[in-house]
Amino acid sequence: MSTVESAYSAAGEFYELVAERQAASSGPALTVALAGVDPAAGPVLEIGAGTGRITELIAREVPGASIVATEPATTMRAVLTSRVAGDPGLRERVTVTAESAQDLAARLPRTGERFCAAVVFGVAGHLDPGERRALWSALDGALPPGAPIAVDLMGVAAPRTIPPVRMLRERVGDQVYEWWSAGEPSGAGRMRFDTTWKVFGPAGGAPVREVSESYQWHTLGTADLAAESGLAAEQVTEVNSRTTAEIAILRGRPA
Repeated sequence: MSTVESAYSAAGEFYELVAERQAASSGPALTVALAGVDPAAGPVLEIGAGTGRITELIAREVPGASIVATEPATTMRAVLTSRVAGDPGLRERVTVTAESAQDLAARLPRTGERFCAAVVFGVAGHLDPGERRALWSALDGALPPGAPIAVDLMGVAAPRTIPPVRMLRERVGDQVYEWWSAGEPSGAGRMRFDTTWKVFGPAGGAPVREVSESYQWHTLGTADLAAESGLAAEQVTEVNSRTTAEIAILRGRPA
């Protein structure tokens, strides 16, 4: 099981409860990243498509492009495939694969596939520095000069302690769902994140069940991405005077 798949194996069933909110936060910055992308250069490559909320945004922002959406976590990919199959517009344009970022980094230099842009959300910190360098090199070789690689950063550029905090509380039917997250430094440039989903009975009453997972995250910021990739990088944290999710945009090398 890949690192990404193991991180979402159990809690993946709850991801849709937070995915729409995360997509809304990332959407304005993604619009900036994908502005001017030429779909004639190839599909948009989305690495770590999750349940497909960002896939929908990509389809909206680059209306003439097909999309290759990769997702190695089976639970997440099941929802992604259902979303794509149930939307006639996406069904015609989106190809879903089970490849991991590591798979793509190894394969793309051999196959010579071309893409017009790449979106890498929720993935970079799961990769160690060597795996990331291999991925940036493979993507740079598969993109036109100046094409964007959009990478979300989670706002954690260096290891730090994050006390347990409730990130979400939502009601679905007669049950109430809470998402809790905490983080601790776990080594040089690494953090351990612990996430817990708590399900309560009617009106937030007696606990029904609890699902916890932990994963390692390699912390990084825009400057780190620029240094390890050798590509030009810009950071987006605000669009039209409104704060957005923090993303970095890497640009492919000029011809």
